[in-house]
Amino acid sequence: MKQVTITKQIPVVGSYDVVVLGGGPAGVFAAIAAAREGAKVALVERYGFLGGMATAGLVMPLSVFTYQNKKVIGGIPWEFIERLEAMGGGYIEKPLGNVAFDPELYKLCMQRMVLEAGIELYMHSYLSGCTMGEGGAIESVIFENKNGSEAIVAKVFVDCTGDADLAAMAGVPMQEQNGEPLQPLSTYFVLAGVDTSSPLVNEAMHHNKQGENCHCLPIRNYLLEHAEELGIPEFGGPWFCTTLHEGCVAVNMTRTAGDACNNRDYAAAECRLREDVYKMADILRAHFPEFKSCYVAAVAPQAGIRETRRIKGVHTMTAEEYMSGYRYEDSISRGAHPIDIHATQGSSQVTHFLAQAAYVPYRALIAEHYPNLLVAGRTISADRKAFASMRVQASCMGTGQAAGVAAAICATENCTVQNVDIEQLTARLRAIGAEI
Repeated sequence: MKQVTITKQIPVVGSYDVVVLGGGPAGVFAAIAAAREGAKVALVERYGFLGGMATAGLVMPLSVFTYQNKKVIGGIPWEFIERLEAMGGGYIEKPLGNVAFDPELYKLCMQRMVLEAGIELYMHSYLSGCTMGEGGAIESVIFENKNGSEAIVAKVFVDCTGDADLAAMAGVPMQEQNGEPLQPLSTYFVLAGVDTSSPLVNEAMHHNKQGENCHCLPIRNYLLEHAEELGIPEFGGPWFCTTLHEGCVAVNMTRTAGDACNNRDYAAAECRLREDVYKMADILRAHFPEFKSCYVAAVAPQAGIRETRRIKGVHTMTAEEYMSGYRYEDSISRGAHPIDIHATQGSSQVTHFLAQAAYVPYRALIAEHYPNLLVAGRTISADRKAFASMRVQASCMGTGQAAGVAAAICATENCTVQNVDIEQLTARLRAIGAEI
C-alpha cells in the first residue's frame, strides 16, 4: 500500500491533571467526578453535544439503576437522573429503575453539570493519536478540529471512547474475540404520529418489569411469521420506549453485522441500517393500526454499538464472578442488567437475568504497564458474557464515576493507577453516594 509521510508541529493547547476522552455516559461522569475531587479536567468529545450512545445513538431507556428494590448505581449519575427528571426530561420506571428520557434535555442537563464543574470542553474534536513517554506513560493526546491538529497534556488520562481508541493507540493489549462474531449494530429511530395511548404501545414502551424482556411480543411474533412474504430485513425485538412526548416512541429493531472499529465496514453497515429504518417504519404503518399515521421524526446520528474493543486489564471479570454476585476487595461499582447477547444473524437473543446485582473491580479499569491510563464504560476488562451486561449506560456511568475519582487521586498523590490507595478510593466513592 502506498503511504504518505507527514511531519508537522502540533501546538499543545492545554495542560491538565486529568483528561477524559469521550463525552458519553462514562466520560461525563468521569470528568465531573475528577473535577469535584479538585482536579483540573478537560473533556474531549467528537460531537458538539454530550451523551454518547444516549444522544448520538438515541439508545433508550437508561438501564439499570435499581435491582431487587435496591439502588445499584448512585452518586453523581443518580444526581443527574434526579436533575433530568426535575427538568421534565426523565421518567424513572419503578421498581426496576430504567429511565426514559428526552434526548435534547439529556444533552442540556449533562452540559450544565459539566460546565458547573469547571471542566474545559474540547467539542467537535476527534482523537487521532497520542505520544508516549517512559515506562508506558501517555504524555499527550492529539485531536483534530477546525483549528487543525491540537494536543493537550495531563498527569492522568481516562479512555471513555467506548471503543478503547486511546488505549489501542497506546498499545494496550485487548481481549480476544476467539472467533465469535461481534454483537450486531442497531440504528435507533423515533416515530411520531403513533397512538401511544393504545394498550399495545403503552404496554411496550414502559420498561418496568424485572426478570422480563420488554420487547413487544405481538409485533415480534407477527414479523417472524410474515418475515419472508414481507421482505423483512434482519431485526431484533422490537423494543419501544417513550420519549416523554405524546405520539412519539423510540424504536430499537434494526440489526446488522458490522465492525464499528473498521471505517469502511461501519459506513456500509450504517447505510444498510438507514434503509432498514424506513423499511421497518413502512411495515409498522401498513400492518399495525397503532402506527397507521406514523412517520420517521428522527434517526440516530450514528448506529448504536454493542461491542468492539475492550482492554485486557489487571483483572478480567468473568461471567461466573459476575452472575454469582462475587464482591471483590476493590469493588468500585455495580451492574444489574441481564447478560444480553444479540445474534448477528437472525432475530434471536440470549438473555440471562441476574439473581442479584453484580460488582465491578477497580482492576478491570487498568492495564499492566500503563501507569497513567484508566478506562471506563464499554472499554473495561471483562469476558464476553460479563461484558454483555456491563455495556449498558447506567453501568457505564458507575465505572466512569469510579475512574474519575481514581484519576483525581492519582494526579494529586502523584501515584500510578496501579498503586492507588484502594481504601482511599472506596471511601471517596462512598462519600459521594456510589454503591460499591
